[in-house]
Formats: sequence, C-alpha cells, structure tokens
Amino acid sequence: MSRTGGPARTGGTGRAGRTGRTGRRVGESGTRAAILEAARRRFAEHGYQGATIRSIAAEAGVDPALVHHFFQSKERLFVIAMRFPIVPSELLSGLSDVDRDQLGPALVRAVLEVWERPETRSQSLALIRSALTNERAATMLRGFVTGAILDAVAGFTAAGDAEYRASLVGSQIVGLAVARYMVGLEAIVDAARDDLVAAVGATVQRYLTGPVRAPAS
Repeated sequence: MSRTGGPARTGGTGRAGRTGRTGRRVGESGTRAAILEAARRRFAEHGYQGATIRSIAAEAGVDPALVHHFFQSKERLFVIAMRFPIVPSELLSGLSDVDRDQLGPALVRAVLEVWERPETRSQSLALIRSALTNERAATMLRGFVTGAILDAVAGFTAAGDAEYRASLVGSQIVGLAVARYMVGLEAIVDAARDDLVAAVGATVQRYLTGPVRAPAS
C-alpha cells in the first residue's frame, strides 16, 4: 500500500476539499471547525447579510463547495455557528399547507412549541439578551431575522406592504417571548398555550392578512 494510495482515499474521494485548496487542514472535523470559526468572525464583523459563503470559505482556507457540503446553506451555517435554536426555513415550511386564514395561530403555536423546549428556549433568550445589550450582536441578529425569517413570513401575504406586515409579526413574536420568558408577566406565564395561540394568533393573523395602516411613504 503506497503512501498516496489506500488510506488517503478510503475516507471518500468525493470530499475533494478535505485538505482544502491551501492544504491547511486535514480531516472532516478540522475542516468543519475551521469553517465555523471563520463564519463566527465574518458574521460578527459583517452581519448576516454582509457575510457571504465565498468570504467565509476564503477565511477558512477552503473551497466554497465545502461550506455547502457541510452546511447546505448560509442560513444553516449561521444557525449552527451562532447556536440559533431552530432553522427558520424548516419551521416556516411546516406552515405551507395551513389555510391562509389560520396562518397566525399556526405560526404562534409553532413558535411556542419551540420555546417550550428548555434547550431551545434558553438559547433563544440568550440571543435576545445579547441583542438588547450589544449593538454588534443586535446588528447580526437583525440581519438574520430580516434575511432568513421576515422575508419568508412576508411571503405569506400578497399585500404590497408585506415587509411592514412581516415586521409587525416579528415584533409580536419577540414581545411574547420577552413577556412570557424574560420579564415573566404573571398572566402571560400562567396562560395555557392554547389561550396564547388564540389571543396572539388573532393579532398575528390581522398583521398578515387583515387591515393594517401602512406607514406613510
């Protein structure tokens, strides 16, 4: 068995970037870790929208195809690198078959189900606290929320003011998280999930499809 033969190829020749174009790192775990480190730096310095797959790959010293190989998309890379508790596109895709007039309650229920799992709730609240106290964290999270969440929510409405409506939905969802899990407003904390789905869901539904005064242009 030659040095350039069997052992080097048994891990799969399809992972061409395993040594990277620069040969800096060998092995899947090292490459994946390097991409995550580079992603955290780029997201922190340039925000979600400013950091590109290509720039992250360049900083990690790998081919951009490897970033897609390990993480599939920039959204998933951000979720893993920043320990975001959910992949928003996956959560929202579950609403694709919901009747249009039930989107608000369905969205609130889906979010509450995520938050009521202790491991995802703690990370969600940590990200919100960080955004409230650190401008760089706020910029990064705002970019992610806008690019990966609000744009998708805006797709639920055909209105011309879809971006404004989606932002109102976001304010309602974040406000619910703060009231129930951070500030601990007693009535909200004690409320059953179904009651919150009905009450908050109705408001979210109006934001999505009901009458809303658009901001002056």
